[in-house]
Order: sequence, then structure tokens, then C-alpha cells
Amino acid sequence: MEKILNYIAGNKENFVEQLKEFLKIPSISTNPENVKDMKTCAEFVEKEMKSAGLENVKIMETPGHPVVYGEWLHAGEDKPTILIYGHYDVQPVDPVDLWTDPPFSATIRDGKIYARGAVDDKGQVFIHFKSIESHMKNNGSLPVNIKMLIEGEEEIGSVNLDNFIIKNKELLKCDYVVISDTGMIDSETPSICYGLRGLAYMQVEVTGPNRDLHSGEFGGAVDNPINALAHIICKLKDDKGKILIDGFYDDVIELSDAEREEYKKLPFDEAKYKKDLGIDELFGEVGYSTLERDSARPTLDCNGIWGGFQGEGAKTVLPSKAYAKISMRLVPDQEPEKIEKLFTEYVNKISPKSVKVKIKSLHGGKGAITPIDSPGMEAAVTAMEKGFGKKPLFTRGGGSIPVVSSFQSILNAPTILLGFGLPDENIHSPDEHFNLINFHRGILSISHFYNEIAKINK
Repeated sequence: MEKILNYIAGNKENFVEQLKEFLKIPSISTNPENVKDMKTCAEFVEKEMKSAGLENVKIMETPGHPVVYGEWLHAGEDKPTILIYGHYDVQPVDPVDLWTDPPFSATIRDGKIYARGAVDDKGQVFIHFKSIESHMKNNGSLPVNIKMLIEGEEEIGSVNLDNFIIKNKELLKCDYVVISDTGMIDSETPSICYGLRGLAYMQVEVTGPNRDLHSGEFGGAVDNPINALAHIICKLKDDKGKILIDGFYDDVIELSDAEREEYKKLPFDEAKYKKDLGIDELFGEVGYSTLERDSARPTLDCNGIWGGFQGEGAKTVLPSKAYAKISMRLVPDQEPEKIEKLFTEYVNKISPKSVKVKIKSLHGGKGAITPIDSPGMEAAVTAMEKGFGKKPLFTRGGGSIPVVSSFQSILNAPTILLGFGLPDENIHSPDEHFNLINFHRGILSISHFYNEIAKINK
């Protein structure tokens, strides 16, 4: 490893300059006007894979944006094969006027690189390019078999990825999937995310009369869909944060004593947390800490509600319709399809007979978890300790990466989440950035990880 580490140290500035070129490509997957940029970015990824030393590198078309694949499979059949997943597409940049510098200028300030995609996920994908390159340029080989899959549709729900994985199941066959698209708890505390929540996202449409009515002439005689919707939402949770849907908790796996002990080790300042959010009091399910509630327990939240008059001034209208979007974050073993069914049945049961209710599912995905005492996680812990000089702690992520459960179900491969972002790096927001110290530490950690996971017997 000495030659590899010296190479990484000697190329710090080169790696950052190369990352800048990646970040300057406006690969916004949701915008039709950026289709050419998406192709350009896929070609950049292809070039970087080849430059790093991967073989069989190719851009593979999908009904949407292309996937880029590469591999190096000469470590031997007795060595594990890892599949590295990431994405080259980025979120839109609006509102542009809130950016200090143009979002695709890749500007460096105060030891951070600012650009859309800096940390989500181009900077973290680039960590793997440079780790592979560091091994190949100095040893001419890798200690483990590697496959790499970088897609262009993560920010629009990976709509074509499941079919791609199914169609290319043999090509993508592996022992572990490694994803660097998560973060650490803070800049001084390396941490490994070992679980993610799933999602069931619903829309509720409430219809009362067949047209908007004068609230003076009809109010008190006809139920108001907005009032009825508020009645429904209020019955979804109690005042202690417990979700009231029949059967909702049936498949929830409680945190183990070992997991709760790991949570206690995590640095968390509740007063600072509240101050940062501008709130006086926290709210959540009784019996669990704030960190447990926002990552390891299921949730239900109203994400949007609308109906009736919303313009300036007053309009005395009793609306015909009202709507709400409601999301439920799910923990591993909760199936989104089952939760969608339970939600629908419960809402129909509690809805007033004076209105008609229509419910539809907008999106769903399973949660995922990798045991913290598994061999792959132990390799990740050792690697991060060598990269950061400090043993990492374990965390669970409150968000969702649906492809994680897809890899587990389709490829039967456990996922290791090795991310290096920080909570304050403005993912999806103006002035997104990536701390260059962690970019460098990430390259060190991933380079060690290839060695550590190669020690696992297949």
C-alpha cells in the first residue's frame, strides 16, 4: 500500500482538477434540454473508467439515459467480486440566484468544492475512479474483482434500473454491492450507514359536491372536502406520534440492544439541533431517541395539502375537491405494497360518508439493512479507520435509496454504504459542496477497502 498511498498524496491537486471537469457538465436528468449533456457526461464516465484501468467499458442504452459499465476481473475466483454503484446525473439547480457562484463552475472556497453534484454523487463516484487508478498505476492490478455500474437516472427515481439489472443479472453478478452516495454524521466523526428506510408515497383526493359552492348558501348543509380531509389526516397519528393505521407496525423489527448502544455513541446536541431548525420543541414517537426516530423507526407525514381558494383577499367558496400527498418512511421488512393497502383500507374506513375519497400510490420502495457484524461491514470499518485515523461509528439513514433493495433482491448481494458527505453540504440545494479533506480521505479509505474486502473468503 505504500506506493499507492504516496501516489494518492502526490496527486491531490490533480484529482481535484480532474473532478472539476466532471462537475462542469450540467447532467440534469430531468430536463429535456440537457439530453446532450447527459450523453457528454456518460462519455466522460466511460473515459474515466478506461483511464483508471477498467476493461470491457461500455455505454449501455436504456429507454432513458444510458448506464456506463466497466470491470476488472483478474483477481481470481477465490477473491470476492464487488459491484460499485453510483450515478452521474444531478438535481436541477433552481433557484439559481441563491448560488454564490454559477452551479456548474466547480469553484473552490475554504477547502470545499462548490457545484451541483459535488457530493451527490459525482464527487463520491470520482473517489472510486481515483482509488482504482491508484491501485492500477502502482501495482498493475486490483486485490479484488471489480464491476462498476454508474447510471444516469437516480435523481428521477432510477426508472429503468430494475429492468436493466434483471436483464443483465449475469453481467452484474457479485458478492457485495458498494455505494458511496451517503454521508457521515459530522466532519470529525467517520461513520458508516448500515440501513436505509423504504417509502410508500400516497395521494388522497376528497370530493364533496360536484362543483364549488357559495359558503353562505351551502355552508352547514354540505360537508367541506377540506374539512373532511383535515379530519382524515388528524386520525392518521395520535398526539404521541404513534401511527394509527391498523396493522402498520406488524412487520417492524425493533432495534436490538446492540444497535441502541451504537446510537448512544453518536454525537448529537439536541439544543443545537433545535436552534438550527428554529423550533422550540421536538416531536416524535414516545420511547425512542431523536436519532432513532429519524432513521430507524417508520414515519407518516403530510407532504402537501391543497384545495379551494388560495389567492389574495377573500372568496367565500366551499370547494368541490381537496387533496393531500402523504409519505410513509418504512423500515426493513415493511413491504410498501402491504403498507399502501393498509393505508387505503384505513383511510376509507375513517372517511366521512359525506364525501368520496380516491386514493392512489405515487411511489414505493423497500428499506434495506446490512448487519453491522457482517464480514463486509468489518472490512469497511477497518478501511475507514485507516483512511480517517479514527474508528467509524454506525448510523442508519432516514432517507431511501430504492436500488439498494433491488440489488439485494435481484442479485442477492448485500450492500455496503461507504459515503463521505456531510449533513451541511447542501445536497439538492443551492451552494452544494464537498469538503476536499473528506474527498481525499475517501480515496484513502476506498483504496484500503479494496484490500480489506479481498481478505474475505468466498
